[in-house]
Amino acid sequence: MEKLKLGVSTCLLGENVRYDGSHKRDKFVCDVLSDFVEWVPVCPERDCGMPVPREAMRLIGDIDNPKLVTNKTFEDKTPMMKSWMSGKLDELEKENLCGYIFKSKSPSSGMTRVKVYNAKGIPEKKGVGIFAKAFMERFPLLPVEEEGRLNDALIRENFIERIFVYYRWQQVLKEGTKSAFVNFHAAHKYLIMSHNQTATSRLGRIVAALNSTNLSELQTQYFEELMKVLERKPNVKRHCNVLAHIMGYFKGELTHDEKEEILEVIEEFRKGLIPLIVPVTLLNHFVRKYDKEYLKIQVYLKPHPSELKLRNHV
Repeated sequence: MEKLKLGVSTCLLGENVRYDGSHKRDKFVCDVLSDFVEWVPVCPERDCGMPVPREAMRLIGDIDNPKLVTNKTFEDKTPMMKSWMSGKLDELEKENLCGYIFKSKSPSSGMTRVKVYNAKGIPEKKGVGIFAKAFMERFPLLPVEEEGRLNDALIRENFIERIFVYYRWQQVLKEGTKSAFVNFHAAHKYLIMSHNQTATSRLGRIVAALNSTNLSELQTQYFEELMKVLERKPNVKRHCNVLAHIMGYFKGELTHDEKEEILEVIEEFRKGLIPLIVPVTLLNHFVRKYDKEYLKIQVYLKPHPSELKLRNHV
């Protein structure tokens, strides 16, 4: 598979572009994801024309529409940043990104809980970086995260899952056929169920409504719903429900010992004694052993490269 394209704050790649001439190289970004990702680096402050090093900046004023000003000289850099952003967002739209990783706490790139200072100089951690906000408004369905939040195993697994779903959807749009759309939903059935069981039926009804004229309209409706559903992280209960559904495909084949084994493994996962990768690996073994064609296509059983080891920790 070709590498996915992800936007990323340039400093996370180890480039010395920060206000003090340093970087914030992130190990997960550089040492793990880079094998599967083609990075599209962006440093809003440098790329809009500010020097390196430069005076540190902060957000001030209204939480929802703050100004970007320098800390000591109070120079307003907002017009400079916004003038550059409009063209940059047009460029990024042509990149066909599958996601974006922002630098946390940055007044330009922070995705959440960025300090915004009021008239009294008191900060509130309720802001969003100027560039990050504009990016998310322009690309509302694109998976986005901050490097700090990716240290959480559940958030990390959910984000990586979503960027690969986004990539596979891009391939559906490239093919542009009803069969590609139908096959996509069929392959993602159990993945969707792990996030929200009722959503599986809702999305299925959208696919079932396909006719000769409404493909584009239904694809748009489907994908908007799908990405909202996938933002809700699966929990143990929903995973166990999916594992039980998949196990049901082997009713006529499993020996007594095999059935007992998978039930014991699912129960151990439910109790938090083992990670998700253990029951999934066992089910994949049975899929191959008993040649279950429908299960071979299920993305849930391998939503992202095994080398990332994401399900070893959830």
